Amino acid sequence: MSTMLEKSVLPSRFLFCLIIVSMFFLILSSWFLLQFSNNSFVTSSVFKVILVNSTSVYINPYRKSEQSKPPFFSSAASPNYNKEPMRSQQVASQNSSSSKRSGSLGQDKGKTGDPNQALLRVYMYDLPAEFHFGLLGWKGSANQMWPDVGNPNQIPRYPGGLNLQHSMEYWLTLDLLSSETPNVVRPCSAIRVQNSSQADIIFVPFFSSLSYNKYSKIHGKEKVSVNRKLQDRLVAFLKDQDEWKRLGGKNHLIMAHHPNSMLIARRKLATAMFLLADFGRYPVEIANLEKDVITPYKHVVRTIAASDSAPFERRPILVYFQGAIYRKDGGAIRQELYYLLKDEKDVHFTFGSIQAKGIHLAAQGMASSKFCLNIAGDTPSSNRLFDAIASHCVPVIISDDIELPFEDVLNYSEFCIFVRASDAVKRGFLLKLLRGIKQDKWTKMWERLKQVVKHFEYQYPSQPGDAVNMIWEAVSHKVSLIQFEVHRKNRYHRHQLVGKTG
Repeated sequence: MSTMLEKSVLPSRFLFCLIIVSMFFLILSSWFLLQFSNNSFVTSSVFKVILVNSTSVYINPYRKSEQSKPPFFSSAASPNYNKEPMRSQQVASQNSSSSKRSGSLGQDKGKTGDPNQALLRVYMYDLPAEFHFGLLGWKGSANQMWPDVGNPNQIPRYPGGLNLQHSMEYWLTLDLLSSETPNVVRPCSAIRVQNSSQADIIFVPFFSSLSYNKYSKIHGKEKVSVNRKLQDRLVAFLKDQDEWKRLGGKNHLIMAHHPNSMLIARRKLATAMFLLADFGRYPVEIANLEKDVITPYKHVVRTIAASDSAPFERRPILVYFQGAIYRKDGGAIRQELYYLLKDEKDVHFTFGSIQAKGIHLAAQGMASSKFCLNIAGDTPSSNRLFDAIASHCVPVIISDDIELPFEDVLNYSEFCIFVRASDAVKRGFLLKLLRGIKQDKWTKMWERLKQVVKHFEYQYPSQPGDAVNMIWEAVSHKVSLIQFEVHRKNRYHRHQLVGKTG
């Protein structure tokens, strides 16, 4: 009897052990599948959105080819603030050097970007050189439409001085051209495509700010300025393009950073998306936040390395301002503040210009100051804000109508002080406010400035998280709104066509 019982127990134990071992291997294999398989057991909607610094990224795994790509709707990840900078090569002028930055935007080193994974697919018109690099004196060889951007020695230089502050047109165009150049390492943000039907946005490579700065005056026997002629020709060209006619120009990107650029053409091309410094000289029906993008000036002072930035106790000047004091319109407040502050012992408030080493002196002054005033001038914005950021001098913004670049992803109150104009002109108000900011609070803002400064750097090649990539990200937000409007209008269009033909 005992022998029979032992025989029945042995198979039971063996079966139990077998079940335990099988369960172990089942759990182990499931874990490996979760870690390494492209087809996770977790619902795909969980992985579609990855939140990085409150910015959404959706990489569509089904984008296999140019022909089947859907429009891109989501934004790029905000840059990682903890990466170390690398040295950047000089291309535009002696004042245009800046540090390469690393971040979560872009691709691995050695890659120029995959169109299927790009933030934006951009179709760029092959306008004649007189609209862009020809304004810099560049002349290509026979049948050469664009400079060889793979060779830094062949890239025309942008004029220095104050011209540089509106040079974003130059940097964006170079970035698009470099997306087709294998030996240029850059983030895979905006990629140029040759078929406009595959593009998210249509890019118009007209250096309108440079055209205004250099060619808006009539010379010799001219009856019409070169700047006026180029604008008239651009309007005629665009209005004749199928790409413009499809959406009435809504998917076109036009650069008009200088407030006086595109004065003739802006109303005729008002449906397009403009890249602007501010809305100071635009009626709302031509330019507004709903469709247009505010982009930063290029600072003209040299960026201070984080390791060289003076802390609170080594900045003897409390408040710094140097620039034009007597301005019209909203800039009249500069004169009022001048008379309130000019005699204060720890305040530097004087007239200044770029002449006689003005930029060098301004850089020294800002780097030695705790707070730098950014006061409205003829327009709500000025390059002074970005010079202050590059100098790690906490900006004090006194401009009620200012619009700021990238404010959907950057919280300016973390590194800027905002003061209403009506409060700033009250006797004693501004100095009491700034003197009341203690060292620990100022230091927090100073540390944040050192983190965000990379977002305002224009450079070539572009780097993850720099001004060029931040602009492409901002454009992508607007593109999604354009596509949203188009898709809503097309809800019944197809069925209506079928009904008519049937």
